[in-house]
Amino acid sequence: MKYQLIKSFGVATLAAAVAACGGSGSGSGSGSNDSSSTGTMSLDITDAPTSQFSKVVITFTGVTLKPADGEAIVFDFDEPKVLDLLELQGGETAPLLEGVEVLAGDYNWIRLTLDEDNLYVVDDSDGGGQKMLAVPSSVLRLVSGFTVAQGAQNNFTIDFDARKSIVNPQGSPMGADYFLKPALRLVNNLDVGSISGQVDYATINSDDSLVACDYEGSVYVYEGIVDETDLSDLNVNETEGQPLMVIPVTLEESLFSYTAAFLNEGDYTISYSCQLDDNEDNDTLEFLGTQNLTVVANTQTTAETIPLTE
Repeated sequence: MKYQLIKSFGVATLAAAVAACGGSGSGSGSGSNDSSSTGTMSLDITDAPTSQFSKVVITFTGVTLKPADGEAIVFDFDEPKVLDLLELQGGETAPLLEGVEVLAGDYNWIRLTLDEDNLYVVDDSDGGGQKMLAVPSSVLRLVSGFTVAQGAQNNFTIDFDARKSIVNPQGSPMGADYFLKPALRLVNNLDVGSISGQVDYATINSDDSLVACDYEGSVYVYEGIVDETDLSDLNVNETEGQPLMVIPVTLEESLFSYTAAFLNEGDYTISYSCQLDDNEDNDTLEFLGTQNLTVVANTQTTAETIPLTE
């Protein structure tokens, strides 16, 4: 992997990279590269599941890290990383950076560079054919501060939420079948846990007193304690009240199961709906089995089976 440094004079200047040598990353950074001022960093990528697509292929060609005080560090991959995000669900990850030495301290943002000519989805709802995926820029910028601890191994994961990120272009002049509007979330692996559980879909689907199901359904995960009357759908035009992630349930024996991974420590509200959420309009959904749970780092929290027993 090659890596270089970019002088930090603002956004316009960042676009013009200053070429530097590969290897250990020598350059005019804000600090020296001895072990007393550096840490080791790994960066993985994962995906919150989506039910519409059977493949979401994204090709990454590099990563840029921006220290709060100093020069941006650019890692250009020797070979592009071609990843199907839908293989990275339920806690599965793929590496973008592995054990690279970087300056210790605070960082302002991460930038992912893509190969625009090698992005596509396979849409099962439209015959299963390969569909073009367009992006407004070959660069995805994640503005999320993080800290690299001095003399330590630092492990981070980017959650690339395909369900939130991929939208209908609605007549975009780019002529694409779908448009990539990235929803990225960065977590420190030391700070995260998960929620898992099961949905008694057979009971829900056979009970006329419950909601009418359009499909097997998904579990909606909200940050904090949310009142059941305030639960909302996944609408790309809304920024407040959105679920953090929406997890499709998958059949395992007689019950449908789910895992919501890479959740920061704290309180969460989960609920289930088997009605269609088109990710574009405000849909009126009915929710079942709303629960409040607390996530603890490095721990899997088990939810009660939905629907809850009286």
